[in-house]
Amino acid sequence: MTNGALYIHIPFCIRKCNYCDFTSFNYNEEKVEEYITLLLKEIDMYAEKVKEYKFKTLFFGGGTPSLIDEKYIYKIMNRLEQKFNLSLDETTIESNPKTLTRGKLLAYKDMGINRISMGVQSLDDSILKDIGRSHGIKDFLDTYELIKNVGFSNINTDIMFNLPNQSIDNMITTLKGIISLDVPHISFYSLKIEENTNFFEKYKSGNLNVSDEDTEREMYHKGIELLEENDIYQYEISNFSKKGFECEHNMYYWKLKPYLGLGLSSHSNMFNKRWGNTSNYNNYKDNILNNKFPILDTEIIDKKTKMSEYIILGLRLNEGISIEGFKKRFNVDIYEAFNGSIDYSLKYGLIDINREKIYLTKKGLDLSNVVFKEFIE
Repeated sequence: MTNGALYIHIPFCIRKCNYCDFTSFNYNEEKVEEYITLLLKEIDMYAEKVKEYKFKTLFFGGGTPSLIDEKYIYKIMNRLEQKFNLSLDETTIESNPKTLTRGKLLAYKDMGINRISMGVQSLDDSILKDIGRSHGIKDFLDTYELIKNVGFSNINTDIMFNLPNQSIDNMITTLKGIISLDVPHISFYSLKIEENTNFFEKYKSGNLNVSDEDTEREMYHKGIELLEENDIYQYEISNFSKKGFECEHNMYYWKLKPYLGLGLSSHSNMFNKRWGNTSNYNNYKDNILNNKFPILDTEIIDKKTKMSEYIILGLRLNEGISIEGFKKRFNVDIYEAFNGSIDYSLKYGLIDINREKIYLTKKGLDLSNVVFKEFIE
């Protein structure tokens, strides 16, 4: 039986943040109930197809999964247990401050959820307001204390930098505040201006005050330095943790292992192909009600593509890629397949090779897109 990861998309939020391009809608109880019914049917539809897989991790993402009543999360967990082979080591639910209660958290524990991921972004109330968050600093601090008191120890906080009107000192203050709380895992990533967002329109019109590239990189480097000074180590380009608290679910993505996504706009990679569900709610609903998989696009992955993606995703990890592991997986020497790409990246100091592993240098981390492009072409 092959191990795999499961992702469940819950597309409901209090409101959409100014930077967000994920598929999400404002909360509506009637629509939540309908969506969960559709999602349960999608689980049923996949039961036979994935019977040879044992799922080791589960991730509820969104949207804000913690916004909906815990009874719906229970229904999903119950259906998965009935229809899929579950042997879960890690079960994560994404949340925002103000959406968690003691009752919800206790229910999550009873269901087997053992990891809470919370969108915090900043510890500055004016910045939180500017980016469209629905919580303030006190909301986060109260919620974090509640999570700890209920007994959760595996907790992630999402922290963004290069936010509008944010200084380096402001970013450092946020990180110091998070570190002082003894948070074991921190996702630390730069604001990216995406199309179809409120920020994109402001950026186009010159009304969004974000840092220049040099300042943005300085924020990243100073953030890494501060985290590692406090024994919170970088293990992936944007992810940092204390030893033993690395996100197991995301490792399935970065190591190109099988994963199945369920729900609106989710993505999957199994059976030597990958596919994505529609992000249109009515299309999703119509397909499910007509016993059709709500898939928008499918791509068969050939060996060359697999090898390229294995390298690109593997290089995101600080541990890098095992040269021998690559050969065992693909039955080809990595130097034969990508000699030119390796030589180019070595020449410009973007990668290094040590103890039979290839990994990004500090320069390579900053120019990772250049490296990744080299291994695609």
